[in-house]
Amino acid sequence: MSQALAHEMSPRRIVCLTEETTEWLYLLGQESRIVGISGYTVRPQRARIEKPRVSAFTSAKIDKILALEPDCVLGFSDMQADIASALIRAGVQVTVFNQRSVAEIFSVLYQVAAMVGQGERGLMLIADMQQQLAAIAKAAAGLPRRPKIYFEEWDVPHISAIRWVSELIGIAGGDDIFPELAGQSLGKHRIIADSHEIVRRDPDIIIGSWCGKKFRPQNVAARAGWSEVTAVKTRQLFEIKSADILQPGPAALTDGVAQLHSIVMAWSQAHG
Repeated sequence: MSQALAHEMSPRRIVCLTEETTEWLYLLGQESRIVGISGYTVRPQRARIEKPRVSAFTSAKIDKILALEPDCVLGFSDMQADIASALIRAGVQVTVFNQRSVAEIFSVLYQVAAMVGQGERGLMLIADMQQQLAAIAKAAAGLPRRPKIYFEEWDVPHISAIRWVSELIGIAGGDDIFPELAGQSLGKHRIIADSHEIVRRDPDIIIGSWCGKKFRPQNVAARAGWSEVTAVKTRQLFEIKSADILQPGPAALTDGVAQLHSIVMAWSQAHG
């Protein structure tokens, strides 16, 4: 198929209900196709200036989306099922992805690239990201000891790392202390009801990413019974912004994992 024909057959007016597809389309040089974005979008920053914001995460301005006359709406996860349903009933084409692992994120990136006639460019960008991950994994393999990491996606109740974050922790050189919960796609199934179990597993590092709310390490350190946690005693409490790690797209596979690796390497130099 020629590039011109691929462009002709691809969607021209796309609404992105989550940030990762917006970032990816910009990286592909296809931002002109985007007519609406999520209000949570911060990557790239200029998208907030250039594109109208039409949705939150579990809610959207359906009338505003329809007024944009999209020929494709891209969403993420079962959490957006109600938005998708309303748009489908209005006759809009909707594609909702449900990626939860690193491999699935790469698969979705390729699918979106192919949808806009940029399959080859998408593969090139994906190959670059995979090479970066491989380099990080190789560096991590040489560490004398791997730190135990507690990644907190939400504070009350405590919610541990989703699968792609758990996998990226492993690539970066650490070990998720709740690997058995990582496979649960819904946050409610990753709730740690008894915070003493976190204390018992005694993480070397605690990383917070509270879904857009500022991480407060002093509040974590002050939790009842947590003063004896190794990460608290050694002041190994860090924040990674949710936009960098909790969106299943390019950010997590680049900036997110790089921050994880930096934290692990610094810990290894001090405590390995």
